[in-house]
Amino acid sequence: MELAISTACYFSKLFTEQSFVEVKKLGLTTCEVFLATFYEYESSFAEILKRESRGLKVYSVHALTNQFEPELFNLSPRTRADAERLFDKVVSSGRTLGAKYYTFHGPTRLKKKAYKFDFEKLGERFCQLNERAMAQGVRMAYENVNWTFFSEPDYWANLKRYCPGLNTVLDIKQAMQSRIDYIAFLDVMEGSLANVHICDWDENGRLCMPGRGVFDFKGLFKRLEDIGYGGPVTLEIYADAYKDFSEIKECTDYLLSLYPFTTCGSA
Repeated sequence: MELAISTACYFSKLFTEQSFVEVKKLGLTTCEVFLATFYEYESSFAEILKRESRGLKVYSVHALTNQFEPELFNLSPRTRADAERLFDKVVSSGRTLGAKYYTFHGPTRLKKKAYKFDFEKLGERFCQLNERAMAQGVRMAYENVNWTFFSEPDYWANLKRYCPGLNTVLDIKQAMQSRIDYIAFLDVMEGSLANVHICDWDENGRLCMPGRGVFDFKGLFKRLEDIGYGGPVTLEIYADAYKDFSEIKECTDYLLSLYPFTTCGSA
């Protein structure tokens, strides 16, 4: 496994293209690029990112979900078409950056109601989107998020039968916010797992830097090792969790002290 970092860690403190300078100071070689606005989906911006990230491996890209991802599942063909144009731009940016994966949140749970899913229909759409991305050399990786359709393990257990080629991303903080043990997600993701997002939280569920909370990272790393996972473990923290960039270095040093991460991921 390899320790990586998301540029989302610097969101609101640095522009995306500026974050690579700080990432390189950490001694990490791999990152996920968080594209935060429509401007950042453009091919001209992807070229800027490619130049500024030189020396780093961009493993995955991530878009700002609610700008368009839910509308990829809209019943209106015009709405879907607009969303697909943005989807294609994000995938194209991933291709330019050499990314293997597009971290995807998908449809959201906006209404306070019990959701019933047509897994066959959803699976068909996910297959279409994944094939669309793969045509540009990028694969989709579906992440568990507490405010989206994929907020419970059973959702993926049912969906994966209809889109077996789709990969997944485990986000441990999102599992906590869903009030479900991350192990339940990991059990159903085994065999499809492409990335793991990590953060920490205190006894009250407030998010914080790894090493300052209560999460058992050694236990996570052992479980990932036991299932044969060889991809990145990606630090994804929020900007309000720290004051100075030196704290991120302290955090990555802490994580590196817990497990013999390699310098080059194999997933």
